[in-house]
Amino acid sequence: MRSPRILVVPYPVQGHVIPLMELSKCLAKHGLRITFVNTEYNHQLIKNASEGNNIGDDIHVVSVSDGIHFSEDKNKPGKSSEAILRVMPGKVEELIEEINASGSDKIGCILADQSFGWALEIAEKKGIRRAAFCPAAAAQLVLGFSIPKLIEDGIIDDHGTPTKQQIIQISPTMPAVNTANFVWACLGNKEAQKNIFGLMVRNNKSVKLTDWLLCNSTYDLEPGAFNLAPQLLPIGPLLASNRQADSVGNFWPEDTTCLAWLDQQPPESVIYVAFGSLAVLHQTQFQELALGLELCNRPFLWVIRSDIRKGTTDAFLKEFQDRVGTRGKVVDWAPQQKVLAHPSVACFVSHCGWNSTIEGVSNGILFLCWPCFADQFLNQSYICDIWKIGLGFERDENGRIMRGEFKNKVEQLLSNGEFKARALELKEMVINSAKETGSSYQNFKKFVEWLKE
Repeated sequence: MRSPRILVVPYPVQGHVIPLMELSKCLAKHGLRITFVNTEYNHQLIKNASEGNNIGDDIHVVSVSDGIHFSEDKNKPGKSSEAILRVMPGKVEELIEEINASGSDKIGCILADQSFGWALEIAEKKGIRRAAFCPAAAAQLVLGFSIPKLIEDGIIDDHGTPTKQQIIQISPTMPAVNTANFVWACLGNKEAQKNIFGLMVRNNKSVKLTDWLLCNSTYDLEPGAFNLAPQLLPIGPLLASNRQADSVGNFWPEDTTCLAWLDQQPPESVIYVAFGSLAVLHQTQFQELALGLELCNRPFLWVIRSDIRKGTTDAFLKEFQDRVGTRGKVVDWAPQQKVLAHPSVACFVSHCGWNSTIEGVSNGILFLCWPCFADQFLNQSYICDIWKIGLGFERDENGRIMRGEFKNKVEQLLSNGEFKARALELKEMVINSAKETGSSYQNFKKFVEWLKE
């Protein structure tokens, strides 16, 4: 008997594609056949980036339109989210019908990004088994589940807008969060807020249709959140190193020359700086960060995407690199999991996306938190207030992190051994959860058994 075909549907941004691709690789390793749905735009990005790091023959990647025809629209979150919600459901439903009409090789289960509740609705309509995956922290999902109570208590209005700025906790065991930093309220775009908030309200209903609700986390990282949502099962950390393989699903080619450079640096000396796939720094802030790195007089590895430095001239960057010389290494994109596992890395200046957070925690890394939007502020609260393995930055009256503040926080973090001791304890707990006797692995194993029934 052939194993069932699983249709995997991620939300089409880098931070959602990578963990679902990683989960797909794990499922394929257990003999399950995977059809992975990318948008046409992202499909081309991954193809361009994956030379020498191929996804492999065990996963069949297909593409559908997301309704966005020009690459510049990707940087307009309101337009992007609206187009995705308007176009993708119909395209995915057409794909399901096409696959199921092609013969006996029908879809046995739809594994969808939890933010795509419509995929679960389609699966129920067609009588297909369904599972949902949350690529963010469990706490973020619990916050979404709390929306009706937040409205009832007058903390937000019916459109998700905070009635006033305040610090709240969903429960005493959860991180505190500023209402201005709710995931849907800090996107910098009213249209995006409307779309994302509406999607989360709808998903609170559609998620009840799922047979499984999975999360890239562990019980040890978020006990309070999992107590509030016992239906949510952690299967993390989802890391390429767990498979003894390279990471998959990147949108940019990885510059592996940085690994040889890291080999030349002293142990626990390097400041690693990376802001994920979406964050953009305006010119003044970009330059302050550069000058802060220079001021630290420590080796650093800085990931600078071609689109990250808004308004910054190439001349500034060249002069900066000339001054720091071989002490600094700048790349367009790094093999991040390998970088964070490298013994020369001392700390991670991060936007605090959940993938980066999980990867750093799994390697016992210290954090300097630079959140930009969405769930990153909640993740910073975990890092700084709950786990206590990192520090945040103070901003000036213009909202900027200045070079002196940067240098001071680097020195404060690296001079206090208690941060590292806690980070290593957390690393051991998290890694153990993914071992065969661990809770995450056991949850994953039960999921695989269910898929094969």
